[in-house]
Formats: sequence, structure tokens, C-alpha cells
Amino acid sequence: MEKTNRKKIIILGAAGRDFHDFNVLFRGNKAYEVVAFTANQIPFISNRKYPHELAGEQYKEGIKIYDESLLGSLIDKYKVDVCVQAYSDLPYQEVMHKASIANAHGADFWLIAPERTMLKSKKPVIAVCAVRTGSGKSQTSRYIARLIKQYGKKPVVIRHPMPYGDLAKQAVQRFERLEDLDLQKCTIEEREDYEPHIREGTVVYSGVDYEKILRSAEKEADIIIWDGGNNDTPFIKPDMMITVADPLRAGNELNYYPGETVARMADILLINKVNSATKPEIERLVKNLKGINSKATIVFANSVISADGEKIRGKRVLVIEDGPTVTHGNMKFGAATVAAKKYGAKEIIDAEKYAVGTIKEAYEKYNIKKILPALGYSKKQIDELKQVINNAKCDVVVSATPTDLNRIIKVNKPVVHVGYELSPIGKRFDTIIKRFIKSCD
Repeated sequence: MEKTNRKKIIILGAAGRDFHDFNVLFRGNKAYEVVAFTANQIPFISNRKYPHELAGEQYKEGIKIYDESLLGSLIDKYKVDVCVQAYSDLPYQEVMHKASIANAHGADFWLIAPERTMLKSKKPVIAVCAVRTGSGKSQTSRYIARLIKQYGKKPVVIRHPMPYGDLAKQAVQRFERLEDLDLQKCTIEEREDYEPHIREGTVVYSGVDYEKILRSAEKEADIIIWDGGNNDTPFIKPDMMITVADPLRAGNELNYYPGETVARMADILLINKVNSATKPEIERLVKNLKGINSKATIVFANSVISADGEKIRGKRVLVIEDGPTVTHGNMKFGAATVAAKKYGAKEIIDAEKYAVGTIKEAYEKYNIKKILPALGYSKKQIDELKQVINNAKCDVVVSATPTDLNRIIKVNKPVVHVGYELSPIGKRFDTIIKRFIKSCD
């Protein structure tokens, strides 16, 4: 086929699914020419290239990654035929705004069916997804990993990608020790999702090329756990799919992409944070989930908060929450706020007063109040986070980012780490998972 006959493609992404969709559907496919990626949602990931080493022989110069704000002009410049939506946790209205831009400039707009990009594993796979970011996927994955270990089997976690650095070097990443996080120059956001698994002795794979990642993980796993990102669909075809739902954002499961998709795909719908939600919130969520997936089994769980309460009680505290949860996840508070109130903090100070640089921009973009999002997508932003903490007038920092900030930055205040773990209500969830584990013999 002549190059002039190829459909020209732009893939809209956020350094994750965009690369996976390219690898599975477009790499080496002579029917298409991917002329650009666009980047959104995550800072500092545009103005680079998807390298030739990963893109293949068709792309000698690699593929340029542009900021998504340039989408319309890029369609015009490259005479694009199709725009492919390839990132997650978007309200439906925003998805259609992007479709409208594509259509107005003469391009089709594609939403790729999850099945088309799922890789098939030789090992049993449990996928953990969610209707929104911050619902509790990772604590659910950790809980499942513990159950697998109880049966003498080895779980290996394959994590949704976060390749924010040198893409060629990040093609296949394996994390077994905390030192691996330093060696691979992980951002705070990567550490938040890898570190808790590593601390429990579970190997984590991530990166860019998930065909290679999967085949590497299969060599050492008895059971693979897909630990999803945002509210995205799995990259690997699951034998059991669990979707975590958040009653604190009841209603979002019907109006965020692709959260409704993963709810409809689920074998198990796990309603988390029951101990923090009201009865009407839980009832609304149950009704909505039953309306879109009546075949799934619904189970309930608490998200249990733990911290050194004596170091919080009576103190003026700066609260740090998981970054993605309180930015594009739209949560107004998280586990650190809950812990501060639970353990009797005298006051939660207004962190916004001390915000600088890109962190100050995040307050304006996401309408964040008082709390400090643990943003650290670059060395510069990590330095800004340190500056905010050091300048804040408080007694103690209460941090619910799953990573140990003391390993990354040195601050002038004591830091109290807040843990949160899944605690299923009743025995139904355990029974289902244990039955699956036994079936893998």
C-alpha cells in the first residue's frame, strides 16, 4: 500500500494507554500512519518523542508528542483522518468536546473497544479497575496479593503505565526493591503505586511495551494482578474482573469515561469506603450499578485509616493527599483529611497560601481547597512541593500519599504517614477470590 493511501492518525493520550494502543493496533500496520501523539492531564509529558526504538521501522524519526491544546491545528497541518481517544477519567462532556474539535476539522473520532487492545496471558489474570481514580484499586490489589500468598502462590502485579521519563529506557520496568525506584528515577506518582506493593514483597512490572512486560511477568508469576490506573480498562484480558466504585462520588459511574465501561464489564463490583459514606450515597451507587450491570456480584468494603494519632492530636497540621485523586479525580479530601479529623487535629491549615509555581497552577486549574496535592512529576515540581511544606506554618505534616516522602525530600517538620487498607465487609469477597485461586491449581 502506498504511503499516500494510509489513514493519518493522531492519538490523544496522557503517557499510558496512548502508547499501548499504538503498539497493539498501529505499530507495523501499513494501513495507518500515526503522525502525532497529543498529551494532556499529566504535566511535563509533551514536547518529546515516542522514540524510533519503540515505534518501529515505519517511524525512523520517532513520533512527536504535542500538547493537546494544539489538536485542531495539528489535524489541519497533517490532514488527519482519525483522532483516537486514549486516556481516561474524563467527564463525558469533555470527551465530546474533543470529538467536536476533531469533527469540525474534518477528522473522525474513535473510541477503541477494550477487547481490541487486550493481550492474552498464559497465566491466570485478576484485573482490578475502578469507576474513578482514587476509588481504592491499589489497596484492593494488595489485599488480593495477600490472599494469593496465603495459598503458597506467587502474585506479580502489572501496573497501568506511568512512563514520564526516557521512554526507550522505560520499555520494560521491574520493581522488586525500593532502591529500584531510585535507579529508575521514578516520580512521586509512580512511587505512590509501586512502593506499597514492594514493601509487601510483591514484584511490580510497568513501562511502555506491555507485550514484553506481560511475557516477562509470566516467567515468575503464578497469578497476575492487573492493577489499573485512573478508571481505565485492562491492557491484559482478565479471567476475573473487579471494578471498585466510590460512594463518595456516587453518580460518577454513569458520566465518566471509561468508568461506566469498566463497571459494565465487571464480574465483581466492589463498593469501597462504606465507613466514610452516607446511607443515601451507598444506596444511590448500588442502584446505579445494578442498572448497568445486573449480572455482577456486588460486595462491600471499608477503607480503614491508620496513623500515629498522638502525633496529630491537638496539632496544627498540613494535610497532603494523593495527587491524582484530588486533581483530575475531583475529590475534595482524602485519607489524610479523614485522619486529621479522626485523631483530633487542632486545625488543618490552608496549604494554598504557600503554593508556588506549578503547584499553585494546580490549585487554580482543579479548584483545590486547603489540602496540598502530592504532585511530583518532575524534579522542579518536587522542589516546589518541598518549598510549600517547609514554608507552611504548622506543627506536623499529615501525609496520605502512599510513598514515603522522607525518601524523596527533606523537610523541616515531622511527617505522619497515613495508611489505608481494604477491609471487606463479611466473607463474600474472600470466598470469591479464594475460589478463583483454587481453580488455578
